[in-house]
This record gives sequence, structure tokens and C-alpha cells, in this order.
Amino acid sequence: MVCIFIFIGKFRCINEERGFHMKYDEKIYRPPLEANTLLLQVTSGCSNNKCTYCNMYKDINFKMEKLDQIEKDLIEAKGFYPNAQRIYLLNGDPFILSANKLRDIAKLIKKHLPEVETITMYASIQSVATKTIEELKELKELGINDLYIGLESGNDEVLEHVKKGYTAKEARVQLQRLNEAGIEFFVMVMYGLAGRGKGLPNAVDTAALLNEVRSKAIFPMSTTLIPGTELHMEYLKGDFEESAEMERIIELKTFIEHLNVKDDTRISSLHASNALTLSGSLPRDKQSFIDGLNDFIEKTDADEFQRSINRNALRL
Repeated sequence: MVCIFIFIGKFRCINEERGFHMKYDEKIYRPPLEANTLLLQVTSGCSNNKCTYCNMYKDINFKMEKLDQIEKDLIEAKGFYPNAQRIYLLNGDPFILSANKLRDIAKLIKKHLPEVETITMYASIQSVATKTIEELKELKELGINDLYIGLESGNDEVLEHVKKGYTAKEARVQLQRLNEAGIEFFVMVMYGLAGRGKGLPNAVDTAALLNEVRSKAIFPMSTTLIPGTELHMEYLKGDFEESAEMERIIELKTFIEHLNVKDDTRISSLHASNALTLSGSLPRDKQSFIDGLNDFIEKTDADEFQRSINRNALRL
């Protein structure tokens, strides 16, 4: 599951220094928006763990925490955050758990932290597909909402190449099912993921998919090749050509141009991978986004811009 994340390493040790003993994996990830949210580990690793651009959970086997461990952590959390109103479930794709297991976890949360209104987590297209509309609606009633979904692309060629495990049509259907159930979600997309010379079709197709669903926010991220991943190995072999930095900006602009969402949708590129920052909402700020990107493209030397971006530093 890829998304907007901040890496939190050695979290268990930090917790112990502060007197916490809640169980966490050595490496955990959470979205920047959840910086002040209580974190509760209910799974380890990622249920898919096949995406060619990601190394987040490559050395972690996917498993669910036992309910007694989850309850033990909630009892401790109650001592530090008795009035918590929001809780974030770790790790890579907790929503893959069955509706029954998620129901049990939600009820434990309500038992020990009754003021919690929102239970949020990473989710995948595949994990949404495992649940009926009735189950999704029940989970929403239990407080499960604001799912973070790494869509990455709406282009079938790209999705197949990076082994996302679904087609654009399948993604659209599942996101529409979340809309029907009333579960809100944030969507992550990756520009540059198609590679050099293929960014514009990727932008158009991804925008077309998102025009057919209602997302609470869209978070664009610029693709960074991580050493040890399949995509990086393809790059080293010459089988994948990384898109230039200015090409990525043009792809991002094309994506914005083709987004025609009707409802108020937040858009933010506040992520270390992005060379430029967009922050606002659509459709209100669409033209100002386009004007700003056009101005940057027209006034910036592409070669100088390429040299100014130290993407290697992001690959560590």
C-alpha cells in the first residue's frame, strides 16, 4: 500500500522512553494528516506487498494482532488519551481484515475510548472488494471512515506494470461502492509512475477515473525510485526510463486540467517527493493551480530544474 507517509522508525523504543508499552512494529508508517492521531496496531505488514515501487513492508510478514493484545493496548491508551476522538489503525492495509474482525476492533475501541468518532486506516481496492455494501455501511456506522487509498494511477498499462492487482475499472467500481456506503476516503496518485514519455496518458486516465467518484481529498506524489525495489532494478537494467522533473510537472498540470470533480475536493502535494507544492481545493482553485503551473513551466529552465532536484536523497 503506498501513500502519503511519514516514516516512524524505532517507535517502540521511543514509546518506552515516554512510559508507553503499546505494541508497535519496529517500522511503522502513517499519513502526515494523522500526526496528532492515536496510533493502534491491528496488523503488521501489507496484505499485497507486491507493488514494484514500494519497499515499506518487504521484510514484514502480514498478520493480524490478537484481539487481547489490541484490547491491552487500548486500555493503556485510555490512560494517556482518555478523550481521543480519532484513532488510526496500523499497518499497511488493516481494511483487508474481515468485516467481522473490523467490527470486533471497532467495538473494543468504543468500549475503552467512547469519544472516538473516526477510525481511520490505509485501505486498498482489493480490501474494499471483500466486503458487501451492507458490511461497508455497518462499518461506517461503527465509525470507520476517512480511508487512505493508494490508487496511484487510472491507466491500466501502468497498474499492470507496477503490480497493483486491479484494473482501472475495478478501482472505479470499488470507490463508487465506498461512495454508496457513505465511507469517505483520500486518494493517493503518483505522477511519473508511467515513465519517460508516457506521463500525459497516465494523467488523463487517472483524472478520468477520479471524475467518476467522490473523494474527500487527492494527494499527488512524484515517483521516487527506491533501491531494492523491482522498479528501481528495471531502471538500472534500462527497462524503465525515469521521467524528467519538468516532464513530471507537465504531467501534474495535465492531471489538474482534466480533473472535473463536482464536490469540494481537497488537493495537496505536501510530500517530500514533490518538487512543487499545491494546496487548496477543487473546483475552486483549479484555474489558479493551472495558471501557477503554466507560469512555472514557462519561466523555468528545464535543465537547471533537473539539476536542482536531488531525488537520490529521497531514495535512501
